Amino acid sequence: MSESASTTGKPDRAGRGSGNAGSGPKRGIFARMALFVRQVIAELKKVVQPSRTELWTYFVVVLVFVLAIMAYIGLIDLGLGQVITWVFGR
Repeated sequence: MSESASTTGKPDRAGRGSGNAGSGPKRGIFARMALFVRQVIAELKKVVQPSRTELWTYFVVVLVFVLAIMAYIGLIDLGLGQVITWVFGR
């Protein structure tokens, strides 16, 4: 398990814990909301739109996957229907 060391020499830990004694006063609700919005905007700036060929490739992959799953579920449904008809008759 690797942990990065901050400038104080203490390891940075993710998550919430009671070990926030040296981190200063707790931020208010609006400061936390503003920080969240700034972080969201920073992450959205990293997003890259796919090119036309990449988008077409993704579309075809999803379409083939959905069709394969539909065929699989359809065959299972057909098989179970035949078994039910055979067991209970008509």
